[in-house]
Amino acid sequence: MNFANREDEDLAFMLKFENVAWYENGTVRILDRSIYPIQTRFVTCRTYQDVAKAIADMITQSEGPYTAAAMGMVLAAYECQGKQPEEILAYMQNADYVLSHARPTTAAQMQGIVDGALEVVRQQLAQGITGQKFVDAVNVYAYNYENNNYKKYAVIAHRLAEKVPNNGTVMTQCFAGTVVGLFIRECQRMDKNIKMICAETRPYYQGARLTASVACDMGVDTTVICDNMPAYTMKTKGVDIFTSASDVITMDGHVVNKVGTFQIAMAAHYYGIPYYCTGEPDQKHPDMSNVIIEERNPNLVMDSLGTKTTMNGVKGYYPAFDVTPPEFITGIVTERGIYRPEDVHNFFDGGEGE
Repeated sequence: MNFANREDEDLAFMLKFENVAWYENGTVRILDRSIYPIQTRFVTCRTYQDVAKAIADMITQSEGPYTAAAMGMVLAAYECQGKQPEEILAYMQNADYVLSHARPTTAAQMQGIVDGALEVVRQQLAQGITGQKFVDAVNVYAYNYENNNYKKYAVIAHRLAEKVPNNGTVMTQCFAGTVVGLFIRECQRMDKNIKMICAETRPYYQGARLTASVACDMGVDTTVICDNMPAYTMKTKGVDIFTSASDVITMDGHVVNKVGTFQIAMAAHYYGIPYYCTGEPDQKHPDMSNVIIEERNPNLVMDSLGTKTTMNGVKGYYPAFDVTPPEFITGIVTERGIYRPEDVHNFFDGGEGE
């Protein structure tokens, strides 16, 4: 299928739609972000379960899992060819659950994306549409989700770019893929000659491999630091803004993001550097009481890109996320404006942010 009016213009290689997660001819192709840019390798998924496994195994990260889940629903629709309508619905409902729950912390956000695809499924079946037209309808939904997501984040990126001074220095944590690329594009359109400092974000090194690659690919002066260097770097390198994305923003203004975000936010607060988080609050999480903080394989902490770094008998601990409380957050940047964390509920109440 050919899609027009694409929002990935002028973005880095790894943010082009085909290089995030892309359905075509009965497969979903996903750029392996766990090894990029050391290697440019794609994983080919032939079932929706393969897509769920790629999400769980961190083959795709940041915005990638959400796009992959949407494309996984297209693949599930393809797998349904030849089935009866009641079998199709049951199969797609199962795919909805498996894809949305591939990673526990983000399940609520994932659910909304795959539920949208499931609604398209119900509409098509109600009209008696199956076969290739059925697959195409789910594919259009997945593409529109991705394209509209970029369009939404372009607005968020513009708001964030307005907060950066000319010739400013921006520190990042982890990989906010879509926002990073669009933020850089907005800064360039504003003629702001920014510099970026990226915390490496162990154990997957998303900051070093992904954020820094996007920034460098787009012509930005980019520096990588180890995860224990942000506070000293803020002091010595004149950081103007700290920014991150979010895996969950609760309705009372807590931000769940890649582990390490909290300690950088504390350092920024100490030095009077604003911390702007991008994303939107989630009504499924009124507070932290029902947010599950995923704990991943502790062996990954004792390993660096395939090389064991500890003595046998040493144990590891790997919480994938941490929680930054409202008092360390300057603003939450959304498409409706920038909200103070204590006012983020206004996102749904009709109140405009800054």
